[in-house]
Amino acid sequence: MSGEPASLRVALLSYRSKPHCGGQGVYVRHLSRELAALGHQVSVLSGQPYPELDPGVTLRKIPSLDLYNDDDPFRTPPLREWRDYIDAIEVGTMWTAGFPEPLTFSLRALRALRRHRAEFDVVHDNQTLGYGLLGVRALGLPLVTTIHHPISVDRRLELAAAEGSRRISLRRWYGFVRMQARVARHLDPILTVSRSSAADITRDFRVRPSRVRIVPLGVDTRYFRPRAGARVPGQIVTIASADAALKGVPTLLRAVAKLATERDVRLTIVGRLTEGGPAEKLIGELSLSDRVRFVSGIDDDELGALLASAEVAVVPSLYEGFSLPAVEAMACATPLVVSRAGALPEVVGEDGEAARLITPGDPEELAATLGELLDSPEHRARLGAAGLRRVQERYTWRAVAIATAESYRHAMRRTPRTEGAPSC
Repeated sequence: MSGEPASLRVALLSYRSKPHCGGQGVYVRHLSRELAALGHQVSVLSGQPYPELDPGVTLRKIPSLDLYNDDDPFRTPPLREWRDYIDAIEVGTMWTAGFPEPLTFSLRALRALRRHRAEFDVVHDNQTLGYGLLGVRALGLPLVTTIHHPISVDRRLELAAAEGSRRISLRRWYGFVRMQARVARHLDPILTVSRSSAADITRDFRVRPSRVRIVPLGVDTRYFRPRAGARVPGQIVTIASADAALKGVPTLLRAVAKLATERDVRLTIVGRLTEGGPAEKLIGELSLSDRVRFVSGIDDDELGALLASAEVAVVPSLYEGFSLPAVEAMACATPLVVSRAGALPEVVGEDGEAARLITPGDPEELAATLGELLDSPEHRARLGAAGLRRVQERYTWRAVAIATAESYRHAMRRTPRTEGAPSC
C-alpha cells in the first residue's frame, strides 16, 4: 500500500528465548533472520536466557533477575541486585510459588519501548501476553502477537496428572494464565500456528475468531536435512521435556520397555533429566537405565545429525499447538510416529502418508507401531520420503516471514500513530 515503508523497523519481544530447547528461542531466531533477509530491520528484545541470533539482527537485552537459571533455579538474589519495583514483583511472585516472567518482562519491555518509541514501526510479541502490552498499544505502536498455543492447555493437562498438594502449587504457578487471557482479548491481530491452536485460543482465551490468523512455523533445512550414511539400528529419538506431563515421555518409556523385551532398542531424549524427577524414577522402575540417554545443549547441526541418524523419531505428546520437532524429523526424512493430539495430525497429515498416528497415552499401541516400523525398512523409507516432501511443500521460514510481515502491515493500517508520547 502507498505510504507504507518498504523496510519495517520491528521490535520482536520474547520474555525468554532458550536457543535449543522449547519453541520460543527457535521461533525468534529463524523468524528474525528471515525478516532481515527480506530487508526489514529487526531488534529482538529478550530476557534471559537470551537467544542466538544471526548476523543482521540486533539483540537488546531486557535483563530479569534470572530466577530460573538452569544452574541456580529459584535463587533468592541479594538486595544489591534489586533495581526497582519490577524486581520486587518478580521476587515476591517467585517466593509465593507463582511464575512472574510474563508480567515483569512486559513491564520492562514497555519501559524500553517508551524510551525508544521513535525507533520502531511495529512491535511483535512472542507469547508474553503481560499487562505491559496494553501500555504498548497506548503508545500508538502497532502491535502483533504470536500465541503458539494457550498455556491454559498445559495447565489443564498438568492438573489432571497431579495429586494432592501438587495441584495447589500448580494452580499458583499457572496463575499468570488468567492475565494472558485478559490481555489476549484486547489484541488484534493474533498469529498462531495451526487450526487446532486457533480453536483453543478462541475457546480458552475467549478471543474473537476474526482476530486470529494462522501462520505455520518453518524449519531450517540447512541443518535439518537427510544425511549420508546408515542410520543406527534400533535408534529411537524424541525431543521433549521429560517431566512435562503433556509431552508424553512416560508413554514412550513404557513402550520402549515393552520393545526391549524382544529386541535391541535405544532411546535418545533431547532434553534435560531432572535428578529425582518422575522420568528418572520411571526409568529405574522399568530397568531402562542402559537403554535411555539424555542429551542437551546441542546446536542445530548436531540435533539435525542426531535426528537423521535415527531409525524412528517419536512425538508422543498429549497436546501440541504445532510441533517443530515433528517438522524437523520430517525434514531429515526420518520415519515419524506422533500422537493423534492437538495440531499433530494437522502438521503431519491425517492420511498417515507422512507419519504414523497413534492414540495419545497408549504405550501398547505405540510399542506395536514402533515394532512394525523397526521391522520394515521399506515402510520406513516411504514414511521418510513422504515427510520430506511435506516439509518442502509447506514449512519454510521464508514463507513464515512473508506472512508475518503482511500481518505487521495490517496492524499498521489499523493503528493511528500517536506522536510525542512521554518517556519514562
